[in-house]
Amino acid sequence: MPEAPKATSPSSPVPDEHRSVLDFIENVTANADAVQERVLLEILSQNACTEYLTRHGLVGRSAADANAYRRQVPLVSYEDIQPDILRIANGDTSPILSGRPISEFLTSSGTSGGERKLMPSIDDELDRRTLFYKLMMPVINQFVPDLDKGKAMYLYFVKSESKTPGGLLARPVLTSYYKSRHFVERPYDAFNVYTSPTEAVLCVDSYQSMYAQLLCGLAQNSDVVRVGAVFASGFIRAIKFLEKHWPRLCRDIRTGKVDPGDHRRLGARGGRARAASRSGAGRPHRVRVPEAAVARDHSQDLAQHQVHRRHCDRSDGSVHTNARVLRERSAPGMHHVWFFRVLLWAEPRPNVQA
Repeated sequence: MPEAPKATSPSSPVPDEHRSVLDFIENVTANADAVQERVLLEILSQNACTEYLTRHGLVGRSAADANAYRRQVPLVSYEDIQPDILRIANGDTSPILSGRPISEFLTSSGTSGGERKLMPSIDDELDRRTLFYKLMMPVINQFVPDLDKGKAMYLYFVKSESKTPGGLLARPVLTSYYKSRHFVERPYDAFNVYTSPTEAVLCVDSYQSMYAQLLCGLAQNSDVVRVGAVFASGFIRAIKFLEKHWPRLCRDIRTGKVDPGDHRRLGARGGRARAASRSGAGRPHRVRVPEAAVARDHSQDLAQHQVHRRHCDRSDGSVHTNARVLRERSAPGMHHVWFFRVLLWAEPRPNVQA
């Protein structure tokens, strides 16, 4: 794995493709009050015909009056508008909450109330979310340069989706984005080259998706300049997965091929594929791992590395031929990160400090 890029000041030269994005951020944040007022008026104008605004006395021109909206429309909770949401979910296509057609429902995680909430969404909202995602890299690149010189080992996952009685999809926000044309048909961007194939990201079988993404990332370790996941919990899950399945990953990288029968059996054992099938998600995608991603010469055992004596059971800190030692003998609280680093390195490095 290459050395991490060194942090730099935001005065570093800005790539041309990032200049327009940074100018946009500067403009909307320098005049935040005016921009927010304009956005509110656009929302009210777009939804002036809705039943919800009419119910609160906003009709005609008053529907696009921001002051009238503040006076007459109260703050509400999800439970207050849930009956309207259920009408839409059951197939009512009249403009209840939105002047634009509802394209899908985004679902919450359900961690706060124990039940997933349904949030109506329109096509324009997906465009706005995509714009937001595109704003991040130009900002990050000001402080962490050369991210276009390698690949990102980012672990992305989709969850099962369902349909409402009215036929609209209901799925988490990130699943909606990953399955959209904005992600699937995204143009090449040197700052966002991922080790994970799109097919692996879209696989609804969580075991196969995780295995394929880790396999491709580890096999391309010499190109990786950053690793991560959207949520910290996902990254921790990946580390635990590595601890459990590193022998199979090493074997598949050495041989240059994946044993499909072995992984289908292991994936089914977890029960996740069956749960997704029962929820109406359909059959899992078959993940094809590009042969070029694994057909490399890894004659040197990935587990053989010179390590600090704190991470081994030999007093001289010599090379271990079994990565299990690293996992079992490492210092408390350190072995997760250390184990991940070991698997990312394709060649042994002497006198490594954790």
